[in-house]
Amino acid sequence: MELLQEPSLPGAALAEELDKKLLIQLRDGRKILGILRSFDQFANLVLEGAIERIIVGEQYGDIPLGLQLIRGENVVLLGEVDPAHEVPRGLTQISEAAIRQAQKAEKELNKLKATLRSRMDFLDLE
Repeated sequence: MELLQEPSLPGAALAEELDKKLLIQLRDGRKILGILRSFDQFANLVLEGAIERIIVGEQYGDIPLGLQLIRGENVVLLGEVDPAHEVPRGLTQISEAAIRQAQKAEKELNKLKATLRSRMDFLDLE
């Protein structure tokens, strides 16, 4: 005899994550950690005690954000954070000011690399 499974409701997976600490990857590349307090049918999320985690090289910094509403269309992926592994392995935590400065330097370096690549396209190095 074949068992019929009821189709799961779209919000059922998110309902299981309520009141848990989540790591959320956004479309623009930012990583937000916080406790999921609410969501709606569009997967808009309400996070309490949210922080933005910025990682540059082997360093990271946490920027406190407080209560955040994240539009569902901006979420790329999310998952529960294991409290035992909340701090990234092999990375050193630095201050908010230092990580912002490192992030700015990294962006400038990437911009310079892109400029150099675009100027060297005529060489066809591949």
